[in-house]
Amino acid sequence: MSGLPPADWDPRSAAVLADQRHAYDRMREHCPVAWSPSDHWSVFRHADVSRILADHHSFSNRTSRHLSVPNGMDPPEHTAYRRLIEGYFSAPRMAAFEPVCREIAEDLALSALAQPRTELIASFAQPFALRIQCAFMGWPPGLQEPLQSWATRNNRATLRQDRQALAALAAEFEALIGNLLAERRASTDPEHDLTCALMQEQVEGRPLNDQEIASLLRNWTVGEIGTIAAAVGIIAHFLANEPQVQQLLRENPDLLWQANDEILRIHGPLVDNRRRTTCPVQLGGREIGADQRISINWVAANRDPAVFPEPDRFSLDRDPALNLLYGAGIHVCPGAPLARRELVIAIRALLQHSEQLRLVEAQPARLASYLSSGYASLPLQLR
Repeated sequence: MSGLPPADWDPRSAAVLADQRHAYDRMREHCPVAWSPSDHWSVFRHADVSRILADHHSFSNRTSRHLSVPNGMDPPEHTAYRRLIEGYFSAPRMAAFEPVCREIAEDLALSALAQPRTELIASFAQPFALRIQCAFMGWPPGLQEPLQSWATRNNRATLRQDRQALAALAAEFEALIGNLLAERRASTDPEHDLTCALMQEQVEGRPLNDQEIASLLRNWTVGEIGTIAAAVGIIAHFLANEPQVQQLLRENPDLLWQANDEILRIHGPLVDNRRRTTCPVQLGGREIGADQRISINWVAANRDPAVFPEPDRFSLDRDPALNLLYGAGIHVCPGAPLARRELVIAIRALLQHSEQLRLVEAQPARLASYLSSGYASLPLQLR
């Protein structure tokens, strides 16, 4: 590590993990491009993050030694896979999936809100994310528990930077998907679901192989299970803490599309993503060499007062194009149409089936820890 600067911070320190949002705010103001041995370079300002997102030539997505479709690819390879994926999140597909999504949300809301008090992450947010993922992909309900276990272990291994464990987890997921694909191939009456559709897809004139399908589904699953569950908890906590906003949305549920994005700007459900420099660059006054890892901090960028004055203030008048909740550029989240629809349906169900969402003073919400954002537990009073 000779020739590298001294550490500017420790992103895995107890102080940072205890209050991620405000720790990242402090870094953005005092050291907007920071070095640490564990994360290499971290970037916190909106302008610097936007520059990275707009320049895939200098900032590559090839950050993993494992196949990552299409998240870990650059053009032109990325382009073909991305084109394939986008069709699965088209407006007609989203409209067709909405009744299924609504049924899941209604069922869970009625169950979670049957009592005057609930712990929302365990009773609603996590099972909603799991059931939605399985329903969207056409997977059996019995897969929900193994997926939750896998996602939890994957997060822990990533936090430890345990490459051996991560390789084993990637192989475990590939085997799980391999079994699903084998069952479909062996069936005389195959399902007509999204997983079957992927098995028929081609890229550059050839069928997707099982490893590519597993990689693609792994990326979708990690995003769905972790981020959607976190987002539901964040929005519910915000509304419980801001009764005027909660009442506004009860009276005007059509505002949920806009309001959810603004709430998740204030408290982002996804902490960061990686890039790798392909050449020496200057960023935020720092000289960064080629082949250096860079961590884009979404939480800090979306709370940058240079772009969002009074960043903790909820406002529906902000420019939505500046909100980096779903990224920007060629790697903008392809599943954003699905995620937005799921969150509107989930929060609408919670509001419809409760008299009032209130925090429980005797049981404060417990923040989640990196790699996650949001809340590990969220006790709510419902009546």
